[in-house]
Amino acid sequence: MSSPPIALTLADLLLRPTFGSRREHDRVFDRIAVEAGETPGDRQFVDDFRVLLGWWAKAENLTPVGWQSAQVFVRRHLANRARVRRLIAGHPEIEREPIEKPVFVVGLPRTATTVTHAVLSLSAAHRSPLLWELLTPDLELPPRQRRKAVTAGRRLVQGTNLFAPRFRDIHAMAAEGPEECTFALPHALMPLSQALIPEYAAWYRERDFVDDYRYLKQVFQVLQHGRPRRRWILKSPMHLGNLDALRTVFPDATIVWCHRDPVTVVASFCSLIEHGMAVSTRPLDLHRIGTLWLDLLSHAMTRGLAARAAIPPHALVDAPYAWLAAEPATGAPKLYDAVGARWTDAEAARLPGAVARPKGTRPHRYDLARYGLTRADVESAFADYNALRAEVDRT
Repeated sequence: MSSPPIALTLADLLLRPTFGSRREHDRVFDRIAVEAGETPGDRQFVDDFRVLLGWWAKAENLTPVGWQSAQVFVRRHLANRARVRRLIAGHPEIEREPIEKPVFVVGLPRTATTVTHAVLSLSAAHRSPLLWELLTPDLELPPRQRRKAVTAGRRLVQGTNLFAPRFRDIHAMAAEGPEECTFALPHALMPLSQALIPEYAAWYRERDFVDDYRYLKQVFQVLQHGRPRRRWILKSPMHLGNLDALRTVFPDATIVWCHRDPVTVVASFCSLIEHGMAVSTRPLDLHRIGTLWLDLLSHAMTRGLAARAAIPPHALVDAPYAWLAAEPATGAPKLYDAVGARWTDAEAARLPGAVARPKGTRPHRYDLARYGLTRADVESAFADYNALRAEVDRT
């Protein structure tokens, strides 16, 4: 593992005096909850984040930046939840906003879910949540407040690029670009991409996610209220393990399931985790990253395959990797047709920009062995999925 960027080293030094506060994580959480503006009747939501912060505080090899990041993560979710609940209390009609026939792009990470999301977002009839909106969901803001929210989103992206320069080569983000709705979902696997929190991993496996998706729907209703209604285009690989809960809350959703060889997927994703986690956990145990994420991803796939059996054929679109990664000019129109959308010259003209690598990024290289894994390990863990993928490739 290379040395950390100078900016990250300096940030750790500056934050070291506050690092000891993790031993008083309950007191830290109490302060965060007050700042976030906790709303009455939301005790379980708040208590779940209190427990998470306590687990995060004990994470192995956590750095001062990592502890600060944990607090920012918890504060953001509590503040957003309180704001959404206040808005709905003041405007009950928000919960009557119809989120009709949304499209959810899912699949293992690194299967072209991002480019699929970007391509589907090209249509003027479609609406994708922007990163800054997911970070601070609200009603239509006055220009000054909107600029402030966008600036906060830009700072998050700039901080990521500063502390983890290679992360942008793997998954580039833009404050004003479409982003995955995991940023608004209360409980996903994001904390495990920043720290080693075995208690959270075990808790996550047993969680019923229906309430999380009900809240996610409220976020979209807030973002839609008072604005033109368009078809929502949503995306996250982390939905794969929660398709049953997703379809309970969004029963008329179309699921676009992206496919790729899991051997490539696991190697690429472990590389992304390595570069992201190095900001907040140091030193890294690369083999532990491999073991953990092979388990998490294969568990998500097992749950996804079980839920897939209940999805009506008309609501499920299989998108092979080659559709957009290798043949976008022919794959994009097929994708639009499959979800019942119109592909026009306007989308075709913007397609090259949607599928191109972001300017200034370098090719992403990765090696499965770096994470202590073999092809046989991955193929064994994804044997049932590989059988499905072969069937998809034949159709």
